[in-house]
Amino acid sequence: MNIQFLNKIPFVEGVSINHIINSCNTPFYLYSQKIITDTYNFLKDTLSSEIFFAVKANPNQAILKLMKNCGAGADVVSVGEIHRALNVGFDPNKIIFEGVGKSKEDIQYAVEKNIRLINVESISELRLVDQIGKNFNKKINVGIRLNPDIDGQTIDKISTGKKTDKFGIPLDQLKNVISLVQSCNYINLKSISCHVGSQIHDISIFEKIFETMKDAAEIALSSGIELEHVDLGGGLGINYEKDQNEININDLKKLIFKFFNDVPYKISFEPGRYLVAKSGMIITKILIAKENGGINFLITDAGMQTLIRPAMYGAFHRIEVLNDITKKNIKYTVAGPICESSDILAKDIILPKQKINNYLAIHDTGAYGATMASNYNSRGIPGEVLINESKFSIIHQEEKIFDIIKRDSIPDWL
Repeated sequence: MNIQFLNKIPFVEGVSINHIINSCNTPFYLYSQKIITDTYNFLKDTLSSEIFFAVKANPNQAILKLMKNCGAGADVVSVGEIHRALNVGFDPNKIIFEGVGKSKEDIQYAVEKNIRLINVESISELRLVDQIGKNFNKKINVGIRLNPDIDGQTIDKISTGKKTDKFGIPLDQLKNVISLVQSCNYINLKSISCHVGSQIHDISIFEKIFETMKDAAEIALSSGIELEHVDLGGGLGINYEKDQNEININDLKKLIFKFFNDVPYKISFEPGRYLVAKSGMIITKILIAKENGGINFLITDAGMQTLIRPAMYGAFHRIEVLNDITKKNIKYTVAGPICESSDILAKDIILPKQKINNYLAIHDTGAYGATMASNYNSRGIPGEVLINESKFSIIHQEEKIFDIIKRDSIPDWL
C-alpha cells in the first residue's frame, strides 16, 4: 500500500491517515480492499485455476466476506476457521479442511457441515475418518496431503514439505495409502495435495513440486482412483525487501501448462500471504525516543504483541515515517513496548529524524499481523480498518483491558 503526501499530510487511496488516527487509537491495522481484489483477480485470471484463500493469513470477517465475494474458496486449518468461513456465507462445497492435528470432534463437525473435502495427513487420521463415516453411515470426501520431501528454501520455521517436517504423508507411502483407501467403506478419495512452505521465491522449486504431484496423480489414476483435483499448495513468495525476488506468476502459469495440460482433474492453489500481505500496514505512534549504548531507539506502541514476525522469524518489514519527512536521516532501531529484549521491529534502519508522538507505518502486514497478535503484557488486540474508494470502516474494534479481564474467572474460594 502506497502512502502519498499532500501538504505534508499522509494519505492512502484518498483517505487521510490522520483522519483514521482520530477515529481509531494506535496501533491499528489498515487494509486496502482494492489491493486485495486486484491481487486475487490477477492470480485467478493468470493461473486459470481454483483459488482457496488460506484463512489463517487473515481471518477477519470483512476480509473473508471480500474473498467470498471475489469467488475464492476457503482453506481452513481449524473448526474455528470453518465457523468463520460459514458465518460470512462461504458455500460448504468451497471449504477445504487442512491440519495436521484434527480431533474426532473436529472431523465430525466438518462432516456435519458437508464441507467439500477433508485433507488427511496421516494413516491414523484416515482410519479415524473412515470410522466416523461408518458412524454417520456416509461416505466422506477426503484428500491426501502428501509430504514430497522438497525443500522450499525458506525460513525453517515456515517449512512444511521436508521429510523431517510434521506435515503430510510421505510420498513413498502413497501406494499403501491408496490400498488402505480402497479397503475402506466410507471414504471417497477425491484429491491429492501438498504444501512445502511459505515464501518460496525460486520458480525451480515449483517445477519440482509440479513434477512430483503430476507423478503422484498418475499413480493414483493408474490405481483406479478418480481424482477430481490436485492441490498444489501456496507459498507464493512476495518481496518484503526491495532486493527480494517476488515469484513471477506468469512463469508459474507456464509450468501449469507444461505439467497439467489436458489432465482429467482440476488444479487448485491455496495462497494466503500472496493475496493479502501487500494490502496491509500497521500505523503506530512513537512513545519514546532514546539513545542506549550508541543505538538510537524509537519505542512504539506496536510491538511483538502486534506483529510477531520480526521476533519469531527474524522477518523484515519496511517502515515509513508519517511526520517530518524532510529532516536529516538517522540510523534507528525501532522497538516495541513489550518487556522482552526480542521485541524489536527493525534494526539499523535509516529514517528522517523522529520525535515523540510522531507516527510510523509498518508495511506489508496484511498477512500474519492481526491473526498472530496476542494479549501479552495485558495489552489489547488493536483495531482493524478497511479502506475502499476514499472511505474507511473499522472492521474490528480495539480490545480494551476490561474485555481481557472479563475472560478470567475467580473461583469462590479466593
